[in-house]
Amino acid sequence: MSTDLSLVDVYNETTYKITGHGNRDVQVLKQALESFEGTLNSDMYGKGTLIEDFQYKIANVLGKESAVFFPSGTMAQQIALRIWCDRQGLKKVAYHPLCHLEIHEEDGLKELHHIEPVLLADQDRLIKLDDILHMKENIACLLLELPQREIGGQLPDYQELEEISSYCREKGIKLHLDGARLFEIVPYYEKSAAELCSLFDSVYISFYKGIGGIAGAILAGEETFTNESKIWKRRHGGDLISLYPYILSSDYYYDLRVGRMEQYYEEAKELAGYFNRCKAVSTLPEEPVSNMFHVHFELPKEKVEPILKSVYQEADLGMVAYLKDNSVGGCYSEISIGDRYTDIPKERLEKAFHLLNRKMAEVKSR
Repeated sequence: MSTDLSLVDVYNETTYKITGHGNRDVQVLKQALESFEGTLNSDMYGKGTLIEDFQYKIANVLGKESAVFFPSGTMAQQIALRIWCDRQGLKKVAYHPLCHLEIHEEDGLKELHHIEPVLLADQDRLIKLDDILHMKENIACLLLELPQREIGGQLPDYQELEEISSYCREKGIKLHLDGARLFEIVPYYEKSAAELCSLFDSVYISFYKGIGGIAGAILAGEETFTNESKIWKRRHGGDLISLYPYILSSDYYYDLRVGRMEQYYEEAKELAGYFNRCKAVSTLPEEPVSNMFHVHFELPKEKVEPILKSVYQEADLGMVAYLKDNSVGGCYSEISIGDRYTDIPKERLEKAFHLLNRKMAEVKSR
């Protein structure tokens, strides 16, 4: 392998890779389609047996009256918050400073819906009940992201979630769950998806993250809420003539992988242990609470990338495909465990992390 290759290029050339389920290519769709035999009528503009059966199935899983399939979570969540603001007659919602709506959606909530966000907590920690108790502004809705992706997938204690839910209901504040990775946190809490969702008035879940489908999301809640969301879905252009490739892949990979979430969780804890035994490397959280976590390197990106590339080349194993600078002069990356990890021989993992530890120690000591 050429030393001129980028980190992602070297990563892509390895036989074994730690993260994810596999390549996101046309095989993802082909595998899902091949699981169906005979004819199957498409959904049409949000109606039809195909979409309605899937919505009913997931509503039951989440313990909600009704559910609507959306092409994207961005659309689903903006619509959820719009509905709650309209009902409350108040255009303010609260969420974490690193919420997806705040940092990844080009201010869609503000520009399209004229909703003002109230940012709770510091960037590097979770929202706590105390933050909500001391809000200086009235809000229509509070959004909680479980797990909080941008800070390593951290989670609050279940008791704190119950207390936040109880307080919001007492004060008439709607509580919305950004549950893009909901099924991934079920093993940590040792609660069912329905038990977790019972604390929230509305719930969004993704079907392309831990589930590994092509794309698609569900928004769930009371039937009056989801009926309103269908109107907004049409207004947003989300009622494509048909969404069946997304629905079929979501259904297929949900059935395939929802029962593997505990395995992914246990493997994430094992993998974090490997990283934490390396010089100048640590994970956030130290022990993961789902299948995802962040790995931090004490050295800057320009020093870590050559180390990783050499490890990948010698061990034929890719750990991460990219690095981002952090606030303390080092760098980090996100890890999400899926189907790939199980297939890596343990001796190869041991070799790769032995090399990483040695090479990090050598550069750190200079």
